[in-house]
Amino acid sequence: MIVLPPEKLKEILVRAGAVDETAFDEALEEATRKRQSPVEILISRGLLNKEYFLVLVAKALGVERINLGVVKIDEQVLNLLPEDAARRRRVIPFGKEQDGRFRVAMEDPTDLETLDFLGLKLEGSVKPYLADDDDLNRGFLVYQKRLTQDYKKTIEESVQESLRSKSRGDLEEAAQDIPIVAIVDNLLEYAISSRASDIHFEMLDDGILVRYRVDGILHEIIRMPKEIHPAVVARLKILSNLRVDEHTHPQDGRFRYQLGGNMTDVRVSIIPTFYGEKMVLRLLAATQKPLSLSDLGMLEGDARSVEEAIGKTYGMVLACGPTGSGKTTTLYSILNLLNKPEVNIVTIEDPVEYDMRYANQMQVNVAAGITFASGLRALLRQDPNVVMVGEVRDAETANISVQAALTGHLVLSSLHTNDAPTVVPRLIDMGVPPFLVAAVLNDVIAQRLVRKIHLDCIESYVPERGVTESVARELAAAGVDPRTVKLPKTFYRGKGCAACGGTGYLGRVGIFEVLPVTEAVRKLIISNEFNLDNLRKVARAEGMVSMFEDGLRKVERGITTIEELFRVIRE
Repeated sequence: MIVLPPEKLKEILVRAGAVDETAFDEALEEATRKRQSPVEILISRGLLNKEYFLVLVAKALGVERINLGVVKIDEQVLNLLPEDAARRRRVIPFGKEQDGRFRVAMEDPTDLETLDFLGLKLEGSVKPYLADDDDLNRGFLVYQKRLTQDYKKTIEESVQESLRSKSRGDLEEAAQDIPIVAIVDNLLEYAISSRASDIHFEMLDDGILVRYRVDGILHEIIRMPKEIHPAVVARLKILSNLRVDEHTHPQDGRFRYQLGGNMTDVRVSIIPTFYGEKMVLRLLAATQKPLSLSDLGMLEGDARSVEEAIGKTYGMVLACGPTGSGKTTTLYSILNLLNKPEVNIVTIEDPVEYDMRYANQMQVNVAAGITFASGLRALLRQDPNVVMVGEVRDAETANISVQAALTGHLVLSSLHTNDAPTVVPRLIDMGVPPFLVAAVLNDVIAQRLVRKIHLDCIESYVPERGVTESVARELAAAGVDPRTVKLPKTFYRGKGCAACGGTGYLGRVGIFEVLPVTEAVRKLIISNEFNLDNLRKVARAEGMVSMFEDGLRKVERGITTIEELFRVIRE
C-alpha cells in the first residue's frame, strides 16, 4: 500500500470526511507504537474502507485507480519487464494506451525514479495507475505460469548434476554440493512463489515425491531419484541446526529463508518412515501482519459479537476447529485489536507463529521444563491483562486458564472441537466444573477455511435441482429448518485460468460459527437439562449462525463455491 506522509494522509481523509481529526490522530499514535501505517489501523478498526481510501488517494495524486481484478493483463506487455524487477519496484505493466503509452499499475505512482526506470526498461513512455497489494499479486501470479516450467526444468537439471557428483561419501559434504543447494533453494523459491503453506518430501520405494499444499490442497510437484534423498535431508537438517547423523528419531527445527525483500520462517519436521526420513516444511511469512476480523471473512454480526466479548476485562474467548483451520490467525487478529499502551499482553505458544510488537511471547520447550501449564503459571505472575494460550491440550492447562479468567484476566486460547457448542462439554470432560465454564466463557469461535473464487475468472450459473436439495439436507443435518433459510438462486464459480493454475480458486477465507455465551446459555450450562442438542437450540435462539449458513452467505456473495463449502463442511 502506498506510503504517504501522515500530514498528507490526514489532509486527504479529513477533507473527504472519511474520518475525523480525532480518529486519525488516535490511529497515528497507535500506528507509531506498533510500527504500522495509520491507514492499516483505521481499516482494521473498521473506520475506513480500503477501496474508498485508494480512490481518494488516486484523486489526490491526480492518477487513476486500477483494479486488475476486472482488467485483463496483457501478458506480452507484462513479459517486457522481468519479474524480479516488477517485484522489487512493486509495479505491473498490464497494457497499452491508444497513444502507445504503457499502462503500469504501481504501488506508488509518484515514484519518479521508478517511472524513469520503467521508461528505459520498456522503451516507451508510461502512464501510472494506483494499485494495491491484491492487484500486484495478480500480476505476479501471471508471471508464475511461465516460471512453473522454469523452476521444474532448473530442479531437474540440478538433480541430474547431483547424480553425477562424486561427493556421496560424507553426508555433510554432500549437503554442501552446489546441485543439492540449488535443488533445495529452487524448491523453496518455487513454493513461496506458489503461495504454498507446506512442502512435503516423502520417501517412496522408488524415489522422492515432493508435494506443495496450496490453499489447503496438496499438489504433486515433482518426483526425484531416491539416490539424492540423503543429501537433500542433510541439507535441510544443516539449515535447521538438527543432527545430520540422527535417522531413527523425530526431529524439529526451523530456519529463515530470504527471497527478494521478503523473509519466510520455515518450520521443519522430520520423522523416520519405512523407506526413509519424511520431511514437512511449514512456510510462514516472517513479516505477516494480523488481519482485521472482516479480512478474516467474519461477517458483521459475528464480528460484533467477538468485539463485545473482547471488550470485557476478564473471561475466555476460545477459537476451535481442526489443525490448519486458521485458529491462530484469528487469535492474533484479536490480539492486534487489544494491543494498546495500557494493555499488557503475554502468550505461551508452541511454536510462536507471529512476531507481535509489545506482546511478550513465550515458546513451549518441554526439554527445558516449559509446558503450556508451567509457562502459563509463570506468565500469570507477570501482571498481565490479556493472556493467550496457544492451545488447551489437557486438564491442567484448562483449569489454570479458567482460574486466570476468573481472576481478572482476558484469556484467549484454542481447542480442537468440530463446532462451537461442543466446546462446553469438552471443557467439562477436561474436569472444569459446569458452573465455572458458565462463569468464564465470553464467546466461542468455530471456523474452517474455504478456498476463494478467483475473481479474474469468475462466472455465475443457475444450480441444478440436486444441488439445492443437498443444501437443504445439510441444513437439516445441522439442526436448521431449511424453510427458514433463503437459498441462493444464483451460484458462482471460477472457470480456471493461468493465474490460478486452472483451479478457479485463489486464496482462502474463513467460515465461522460464533456462539455468544449469553445469560440464557449460562443458565442452561448449569441446569439439569443441559445436553448438546439443547445447547444448540438455545444458542440459535440467542443469535448463533451455523458454520454452513455462514458459508452459504459467502456462496451467495460470490466469495466461494457451493462445492468448496460441501468439501470443507464434510471433511
